[in-house]
Amino acid sequence: MIRLAAYDDIDRIAEIYEAILNAQDENLCATGWVRGVYPTADTARIAIDAGELYVMVEEERIVAAARINQVQVKEYFDCDTWQYDAPEHQVLVLHTLTVDPDCKGKGYGSDFVRFYEDMARQSNCPYLRMDTNIINLAARALYKKLGYTEVGIVDSVFNGIEGVKLVLLEKYLG
Repeated sequence: MIRLAAYDDIDRIAEIYEAILNAQDENLCATGWVRGVYPTADTARIAIDAGELYVMVEEERIVAAARINQVQVKEYFDCDTWQYDAPEHQVLVLHTLTVDPDCKGKGYGSDFVRFYEDMARQSNCPYLRMDTNIINLAARALYKKLGYTEVGIVDSVFNGIEGVKLVLLEKYLG
């Protein structure tokens, strides 16, 4: 089940962020995130304030979270290789998809992306966009498997993190 996040969910979402950062510290994954900079409990709180944070719940425990909105970060406008000249009001963006590392391999990331795509269809937003750090090979592989095309790589100071090479991805639902 995926639902809108509530303030009571912030601690659990922050636990997932920390678990991913711990896995990164142990070289089990590479996200490019920086502890205490991004993402943090405030990242989740801001998304909840905006009514844009969703959580996946399995057996009464949050196992994944993501922010979904129509906000294209400024780097998206630095890219001139988008496949589609999408009207802004028809673009839906997925941000900060996180899955608890203890749940790896259960398909939760794919399920969350399908939820995002269903939301896009219901919202008349057939143009899907997202981004990930160039070093996040797991996310890049997942998105490719799900039909997303990498359309460009832009240099960025992303959420306070210097030197990020941001991979921009796109899919048209047609």
